[in-house]
Order: sequence, then structure tokens, then C-alpha cells
Amino acid sequence: MSSQLLQYQIGITLLPGIGDVIGKKLIAYCGGVEAVFKQKKSALEKVPNVGKKLVDSILNQNVLKRAEEEVGFIEKHNVLPLFYLDKKYPSRLKNCIDSPLMLYFLGNADLNVPKIVSVVGTRNATEYGKAMCQKIVEGLSSYDVLVVSGLAYGIDTCSHRAALENKLKTVAVLGHGLDTIYPYANKNLASKLMDQGGLLTDFMSKTKPDRENFPKRNRIIAGISDATIVVEAGKKGGALITAEIANSYNRDVFSFPGRIGDVFSEGCNFLIKTNKAALVQSAADVAYIMGWESPGTHNKSRQHELFVVLSEDEEKIVNMLRNENLLSIDRIVQQCAIPTSKVAAALLNLEFQGLLRALPGKVYKLE
Repeated sequence: MSSQLLQYQIGITLLPGIGDVIGKKLIAYCGGVEAVFKQKKSALEKVPNVGKKLVDSILNQNVLKRAEEEVGFIEKHNVLPLFYLDKKYPSRLKNCIDSPLMLYFLGNADLNVPKIVSVVGTRNATEYGKAMCQKIVEGLSSYDVLVVSGLAYGIDTCSHRAALENKLKTVAVLGHGLDTIYPYANKNLASKLMDQGGLLTDFMSKTKPDRENFPKRNRIIAGISDATIVVEAGKKGGALITAEIANSYNRDVFSFPGRIGDVFSEGCNFLIKTNKAALVQSAADVAYIMGWESPGTHNKSRQHELFVVLSEDEEKIVNMLRNENLLSIDRIVQQCAIPTSKVAAALLNLEFQGLLRALPGKVYKLE
């Protein structure tokens, strides 16, 4: 990738008043990120949701100077920049409407491996919470998952350490730039992650770990994963925010139950009580619900039912899968223009008939 193209990719994220959603629409409208900065004023003024202030910012191109500085930081520290149109950009996250335009990664993990799980929870982890975290991550090692968390104190730290101990790659999603580590006490842990996973953020260097950044980074933790496991959480906090976001992305959410009255189990019990998370007690429970094979087993071939009669909706879905091979339920709903409830019913029926298979993350493929 040329430095100039990267400069444009970073520059568009710096435009005042532009978010990830409008930014993508602007790029699509102009025909590319570089084209955005080369458009005439008259053309920019016709773009929906783009006001005068944003047009002026694009035309004076002041943001490109700061973007050029960031390119220098990236090159100096061997950071991997991930623009949302890049092949290495996390595909699960890309399907989320508010996915970041740019990500910055330090490490050696593949962010598109077959199984990715986020493990989150309270900063004030109890001995029970730590024990459950160790148990779930140790169990997940049998399924070769990538463990994602947020490098915070408590459950986040416990999940990263447990992943390292069990030879699993683990990625920390940060609420600041890659030129600093927060909390500082986890600096050595972060260094180990770069050897066995990595550090990921959508914030540029010189971005401080301000309070408002952490809820924003939670959308990455939820969106990059097939499932989110809440180990221990109070009524409020980042873990519950992450679970809510994961639900909005149509991702699976799991939670460990706790004793009634335990402050740091109230959030987990609430998620289970309101059907926002499935109750789990082990990694085997997660694997069963996700449809993962047991270690050492292989797919059994299925005999398709002869002369299957498909409904109109089912036929549309089967034809789409023949062309695309793998599709998420969100993509199917969007491309078929069929309500989610009807798509879910059709997918279930096709699965019962042995015509397709559900994969982790609510992705489907033909058998």
C-alpha cells in the first residue's frame, strides 16, 4: 500500500462531524477514499448528510497533515493498518453497520480465524469470577479459539493470562492509541500478547485512555467475535454494554450464573433472566450451542432428502448460498429482502432437511 493512500484512509477518519457510517457512504458515493479528497465542491455538496462544515474540511485538507504524522508512526513501529475494505480487515466486524473505518494492529494473530470468542467481565473480579474465567478459557483451548478481551483489570486480565497459559492466541482491544498501555500495570502482559496474539485499536497514536473511549471500543470486542462470554459483571459497566452490543449485532452471548445477592453477579443473572444471554457452566456448553465439533471428531456426511420441495424463500436462500458459499444471516436478510423471522424459519427448515449447515457466528453454508 502506498503511503499516500494510507494518508487518505486515515485522513477521512479525522474529518470533523464524520462517523463510521457516513464515512463509508461518502467513500461509496465518491468512488474511493482518495476520490473524496479530490472531489469538487459542487459534487461534495450533493452527497446526502454532508454539510457545509464537512465540505470545507475536505477541501482545505488540513486533516492530511495529522494523517501524515500517523503514517510515520505506523511505519516506524511496524503497525498493521487495516482499512475496512482491506482483505485482512476482520470480516465479522465488517458486517456491523458501525464498524470502524480504520483499525491499527500490533501482533501476529489472524483476525479472521474460524473461531473467535470475547471473554469480558468486571474489573473487580472475585475469586469465583477468576476461577470461572480460568475454567472457560482452559476448556476453549480444546477448540482452538482466538480469545479477545479489553486488557482491563479483573476478568479481562484473567482471560488474557489464561489464554497465554493454555497456548491460545489472544487479542486485546484498546481504548487508546498504540503508543501507550493502559493500565500501565499490564505493560508486561501486553508485551506477551504481541508475541501470542496482539493489540488492536481504532484510535490513533497520541489518543489518551479517556473514559468515553472504552464504551466505543466495546463495539469492536463484540463485533469481531462469534460469541461474547460474560464471566462476572455488576448491574452496570463495560461488560453489560458489550453484551448489549453483541445482541444488537445478532451474535451469541453467554453468561455464568452467580448467587442471588452477589453484587458482581447481578449483571450476569440479569442477562440470563431477560434472555439476553444463554446460561453456561463450561466451554462444552458454549461449543454445543455454537455447533462446534468435539475435539478429534469429523463431520459426518449427511444424506440429503430426495425430491425436497422448497418454499420460495428457501429456494432464494439456497441459490444465494450456491453463489456465495458462506453467508451470515444478516447478509441473507439484506439480499433476499425477507423479514428476519421468515429467514430464521427458512434456515432452520433447510438445516433439518440436511441442505445447509449452521456455523459459528450465525453463518451458513450448503452441505
